[in-house]
Amino acid sequence: MLTDPADPTRLLIEPSDLDGEHELVRRYGVPLKETVVWAREYLCRPHPDLGRKGPVCPYAQTSLDRGVFYLAVQPGTPDGDVVAEALDGYRDWFRALVTPPGTSPQYRTILVIFPDLPEAEAARTIDAAQRLLKPRYVGEGLMIGEFYPGPPPKAGLWNPDFLPLGSPVPMLVIRHMVATDFPFLREDREQLAAYLERFGDRPPAALRAEVEEAARRHRIPFQALS
Repeated sequence: MLTDPADPTRLLIEPSDLDGEHELVRRYGVPLKETVVWAREYLCRPHPDLGRKGPVCPYAQTSLDRGVFYLAVQPGTPDGDVVAEALDGYRDWFRALVTPPGTSPQYRTILVIFPDLPEAEAARTIDAAQRLLKPRYVGEGLMIGEFYPGPPPKAGLWNPDFLPLGSPVPMLVIRHMVATDFPFLREDREQLAAYLERFGDRPPAALRAEVEEAARRHRIPFQALS
């Protein structure tokens, strides 16, 4: 278990902590364990409706294996503004965390769960917070993803009939931006500019034409390396 040096009330729980006796683990052990099981049995495995080969999340298994998969609990039933404020602290801490030698930072992730949020309120609260947070995160080279029971009405990239963001517990997930995140950023000029700043010289080959088209549409200077 890790404690934020900037705020000792902010904790990160590792899967190995879930058999411990910390008060937070005792109180929220069920949703924490449900989240880890969901990651291992859903994110880390293929899905027949995904529309491509490989696991639902290409990074989750390595994140778990390398010890850079962290859980955090936000008790209570906050609204979207309060959730967004709380996540600002996790964003700052995420950036300060040190990844073990030999492990790329792209595998580091924090899943902030909201186990007390009623399912009827989860969609409104999590979606509102994610909309507020996304521009701030993307501007710093990070991504913030929304997950909750339902699931969220966002289609998968390879199968528009598949809704991949369902989870057993409402949560917001922090991770580093990667080159394949372009489809999530293409419609917003500032977010696309942040993407191009980091990956414009080396977009994935399969996305290069779409990246060039989006840059032209938003009138952002763009020149990939040959």
